Amino acid sequence: MSMLADSHDLIRVQGARENNLKDITVEIPKRRLTVFTGVSGSGKSSLVFGTIAAESQRMINETYSAFLQGFMPTLARPDVDVLSGLTTAIIVDQERMGANSRSTVGTATDVNAALRILFSRLGEPHIGAPQAFSFNVASISGSGAVTMERGGTTVKERRSFSITGGMCPRCEGMGTVNDIDLTQLYDDSKSLNEGALTIPGYTADGWGVRIFTGSGFLDADKPIRDYTTRQLQDFLYKEPVKVKVGDINMTYEGLIPKVQKSFLSKDREAMQPHIRAFVDRAVTFATCPDCGGSRLSAAARSSRIDGLNIAEACSMQISDLAEWVNRLDEPSVAPLLAELRHTLNSFVEIGLGYLSLDRPSGTLSGGEAQRTKIIRHLGSSLTDVTYVFDEPTIGLHPHDIQRMNDLLLRLRDKGNTVLVVEHKPEMIAIADHVIDLGPGAGTAGGEICFEGTLEGLRASDTLTGRHLDDRAAVKPAVRAATGSLQIRGATANNLQDVDVDIPLGVLVVLTGVAGSGKSSLVHGSIPAGAGVVSIDQAGIKGSRRSNPATYTGMLEPIRKAFAKANGVKPALFSSNSEGACPNCNGAGVIYTDLGIMASVSTTCEVCEGKRFDASVLEYHLGGRDISEVLAMSVTEAVDFFASGEAKTPAAHTILTGMADVGLGYLSLGQPLTTLSGGERQRLKLATHLSEKGGIYVLDEPTTGLHLADVEQLLGLLDRLVDSGKSVIVVEHHQAVMAHADWIIDLGPGAGHDGGRIVFEGTPADLVADRSTLTGQHLATYVGA
Repeated sequence: MSMLADSHDLIRVQGARENNLKDITVEIPKRRLTVFTGVSGSGKSSLVFGTIAAESQRMINETYSAFLQGFMPTLARPDVDVLSGLTTAIIVDQERMGANSRSTVGTATDVNAALRILFSRLGEPHIGAPQAFSFNVASISGSGAVTMERGGTTVKERRSFSITGGMCPRCEGMGTVNDIDLTQLYDDSKSLNEGALTIPGYTADGWGVRIFTGSGFLDADKPIRDYTTRQLQDFLYKEPVKVKVGDINMTYEGLIPKVQKSFLSKDREAMQPHIRAFVDRAVTFATCPDCGGSRLSAAARSSRIDGLNIAEACSMQISDLAEWVNRLDEPSVAPLLAELRHTLNSFVEIGLGYLSLDRPSGTLSGGEAQRTKIIRHLGSSLTDVTYVFDEPTIGLHPHDIQRMNDLLLRLRDKGNTVLVVEHKPEMIAIADHVIDLGPGAGTAGGEICFEGTLEGLRASDTLTGRHLDDRAAVKPAVRAATGSLQIRGATANNLQDVDVDIPLGVLVVLTGVAGSGKSSLVHGSIPAGAGVVSIDQAGIKGSRRSNPATYTGMLEPIRKAFAKANGVKPALFSSNSEGACPNCNGAGVIYTDLGIMASVSTTCEVCEGKRFDASVLEYHLGGRDISEVLAMSVTEAVDFFASGEAKTPAAHTILTGMADVGLGYLSLGQPLTTLSGGERQRLKLATHLSEKGGIYVLDEPTTGLHLADVEQLLGLLDRLVDSGKSVIVVEHHQAVMAHADWIIDLGPGAGHDGGRIVFEGTPADLVADRSTLTGQHLATYVGA
């Protein structure tokens, strides 16, 4: 008998219009592995994350009571007519893990929690509850009287309490202590009146200095080196006190606490460049001398199991720790040990055995963070769940992609629906069903070009189908180096005393399996002052008010050009400043907060979403008003600012850079929050193109790039090298390896099995040699 219940074997999407999707309808088979392909910006994430996963999460949230929903993020309903057959979606994306300095791989995956219980039960000597092993809990104790209302009378009772935590008291569980280098704060041969203070913003007549000179504690005409001990103490460390400077009441405090409050409590990324440079000069970080960087108190380090304390367990490579846990046999904590073994073995299986639990989670690459998140789902006994992956092959060597594929198939075979957004042919190859979006990017995309099997995709004439079997050939001739960048005795992370000469003036590719030490070499060991422009995968900071024009600094010259042409001031042409529409404050939309329901955003009816005050739109430049300029695509804007009345060389240079990195389809005013990961990294690259540095270091620039776009990227890298720059790329993409002038391969394995140079030479030699994992995969790829 055919039951109605069995007819729901598809996830049906009808009329999806999120972002650039053009009213598309699609059916996705359940309990199968479906891969979504298409150029960067074609709408894959809008369909998979913005529509299917978002609606699933929203519906789950709606099953909770209104009271609980008030504490959860409110999600707006995606713009789609019908979604049926949804199952619970678990999103495994590439958001980097929180870079909170207290968060480590162990705390993020709950392994530390299990280890703390283990040590509190089995550790000798016994020192206390699990929190006695936590570097985030400080030891505190106190006593005093508490007053309570009881039956109409007030009673006083004496109470005392104490908490034993595992935090190292000196560094407060951070593992590092910071020292302020006094020579960077002032010049001790001068007096305050002669301008001894060298802190940005502290000018001789400003309040920063006047409070010191007028406080009466110090002699403003005496050089600082001649101060008495007492005066120096007052100058540097005095506790805050009220003083009168002239007729004004002010608070005086020592220079060090003042600098700490005003500079060091801020996020380094958010500082202005000159202040960031000052902080980098003035503050030195050193490993905490008391706990040796382990973040734990002496008591927590004294308790051992089998001769090992918890700090040593966390600093071991996970593959070694797994072996140690496997040897422990203690029936009283059997379930805990089983759980620990399972998690640690999953780390090894998924190819992260080279990490250690005390590694700060902010230092993981996007791919590593994503694989760390998968570990939580591997042991789950849930079935009929939809797992949504965002390019799981990022940061994976071809050798590791094989393991990732097995993993996704295992999730599918447990009876789950697996949806993957992916560009790499090796992963598209294992799909049961392929959905190709396109044909172009941005407004030229958002349609379904093909759905069906892999064979069907190959035969179809879509962009993805045509490029699926592209194989780059190894370059017949390579460029000659013009010099070299010497690295000597590099020992950052797992590098084993590496000496290497990186040739300059050519395209150098660093490769090797994940965890072999590539990033440690380029980010941790290149000598300072080599003029390096480093473009990594860290996200772009930006709110929904920022857009490519503000981020790249291109809006500045454009506003000035408008102001000059119309004889008014530039601030009028900023939607965040004087030119903003008074009704929506320049946001273009009005947000209505409905308490526990999702917030509703409606286009502002006064400015019709243009963000500007009506009077501003009467000023024109080259026949266009400012909102029309922001609505242009980069390609249009390149022509617009090239000549005629609107000629603005500064804006034109930045726009050409954006077109070069393949972002010609973006509009200048599109909010940054709507850009995909690959688009953000290329936007970052475009901003750096005009910088003066001679050496560019790129970290996996092919992330999020379609096979067809990789060729364009290689063309850009070639142009950079031909213009006299040196380009060093950390990359796993075989087309980029084949295109290199010089390859440096690290390995042979990951973690302490890596960190050595296993090959340096031309791609042709690497293929002929086949002595390394990379060489074997590259040889197969180019069909040698």
